[in-house]
Amino acid sequence: MVFVLKTTHFMNPPLFSTPIVIEGVSPNEYPEIVEVWEASVRATHHFLPEADILYFKPLILNEYLEAVYLTCVKDASGQILGFMGVHEDSLEMLFLHPDARGKGIGKLFILHAINELKVQKVDVNEQNPQAVGFYERMGFEIVSRSELDGLGKPYPILHMRLATT
Repeated sequence: MVFVLKTTHFMNPPLFSTPIVIEGVSPNEYPEIVEVWEASVRATHHFLPEADILYFKPLILNEYLEAVYLTCVKDASGQILGFMGVHEDSLEMLFLHPDARGKGIGKLFILHAINELKVQKVDVNEQNPQAVGFYERMGFEIVSRSELDGLGKPYPILHMRLATT
């Protein structure tokens, strides 16, 4: 399924010269998705040692991508700029290539996730304050905290929920 997001549908939209297309991801694109994931993690997850990046990389490729509804945004040449994975009402992953950050693509992903996919929750690494701030600006609030991540590693997780108005 392909979604064309016209920025006129959103309050305070990012400005693009052409509509941004959020489209599904096929398994043959998973290696490129993992490249975007790794570039994004290296740019934003400075708390992760190299050994943990190498630990997570095959899990992303071989397990995690299959467990979510996966969508991406590509540039004009077809290169993936970022991706998002949703399971039920939870945003499980959102990663942008470092060159695509700050251009409004993450905001469009979140607006699509909330408005079309009915996302209500997201878990965020506490040690990634940029992500925490982004989700707070997008209307999420911290509701609880776990000392360890889902694999028992010492990376505290902030559990966030979309604030009710």
